[in-house]
Amino acid sequence: MSSTRVLPRRTVLRGLGATLALPVLDAMTPAYARGAAAQIATPDRMAFVYVPNGIIMDAWTPPGVDGTFPLPAALPRILQPVTGFSDQFSILSGLTHNRGRALGDGPGDHARAGASYLTGTHPKKTYGADIHAGVSADQMVAESLRGETRLASLEIGCEEGLFGGNCDSGYSCSYSNTISWRTPSSPMPQEISPRAVFERLFGTDDFDPDPVRRARRARRDQSVLDLVQEEARSLQITLGPTDRRKLDEYLFSVRDIERRIQAAEQAEAVDPGMARPQRGVPHSFIEHARLMFDLMAVAFEADITRVITFMVGLELGNKVYHETGITEAHHGLTHHRGDPDKIEKITKLNRFHVEQFAHLLDRLSRAEEGDASVLDHTMLVYGGGISDGNRHLHHDLPTLLAGRGNGRFTPGRHVSLPPETPMANLLVTMLDQMGLPGETLGDSTGSLEELTDL
Repeated sequence: MSSTRVLPRRTVLRGLGATLALPVLDAMTPAYARGAAAQIATPDRMAFVYVPNGIIMDAWTPPGVDGTFPLPAALPRILQPVTGFSDQFSILSGLTHNRGRALGDGPGDHARAGASYLTGTHPKKTYGADIHAGVSADQMVAESLRGETRLASLEIGCEEGLFGGNCDSGYSCSYSNTISWRTPSSPMPQEISPRAVFERLFGTDDFDPDPVRRARRARRDQSVLDLVQEEARSLQITLGPTDRRKLDEYLFSVRDIERRIQAAEQAEAVDPGMARPQRGVPHSFIEHARLMFDLMAVAFEADITRVITFMVGLELGNKVYHETGITEAHHGLTHHRGDPDKIEKITKLNRFHVEQFAHLLDRLSRAEEGDASVLDHTMLVYGGGISDGNRHLHHDLPTLLAGRGNGRFTPGRHVSLPPETPMANLLVTMLDQMGLPGETLGDSTGSLEELTDL
């Protein structure tokens, strides 16, 4: 049996100062109209997961040069943690950010890597108030979708950074500490606290203007699900079995995220790599990263936003990843000067980051949406603005593109593009899929036809 009740796509559960958006349910589309309404129920989404300081490219790049090849069964070492999803992503080789190079400005490759990554522009070399980069691809889409979702975009990370002062050879810290730019002079800071992100998605502070209700909930430390449970129970009895299962799984995932944040807060422990304590930041980087990935997943699943950027770390970041058993700081190790021991440690760190990213792929691929998954309806880029961290190279950038873009992309391949293909061409291709055809960005020369068989 299925429910005969038809729910609006924007149905939410409300409680005392809490608003819980819902995933796509069968009940949101009448049975007789599901085929025609499929595109309405499955919006396009885009996300970028940025890793800093470069990659050991010999342990990243699959075989094959100048062409398109199936991904091998045995992926390179760094990519092995995502082997189980190799039919859901492609590796793109040959992409370049020429605007990340010095171009007469001397040192500062890390700052330029971050600032050019989604803008395709060469940032102005300054650490004063006159910073200037470009509007980033994610913010171009966010502006075009403003009002379509509760949040136009979401900017998150795992390492807190400053937005003033000199961080890289005369470049402002703004350039290396974000990849998202609302205007050429307005960088978008990322939020590293899972609690703060959770409250933006479901909580009271942004959406309940009544301070008395906010204080009351804080004193009770109530779960957002406790606040909406009456409406949740009323909704569940009207749904068919498939929708009840989907709703149960979604509510469980939200509760699980909330409990993990509460556990981190109660432990009152902060990762030694953090600049200062942050409420809800777990001691474990693994738990921190996976909490943020889970928050990304529910934000997409409930259509709270369709645009997310996530900086796993900051350019020039010297975080120590204790869980790997490596005691040296990240950025310092990347300047290995050919030392085999340091190369091995960086390879392990690169693989460690991919292990965490595998959690996001798993989460999105298991989230059902219509006849497919949330990942199928998403364009998800994992990579960075530097390839070889030892030499600060900005060509042949490490780039993984996951998802099918609502059926437009063909994953499971190594796409080896001609050398010096602008990274901005990938961004323009994604802008086109997000409803911004004909846009130009940075030094783009066109879209990447190699990504689709259509």
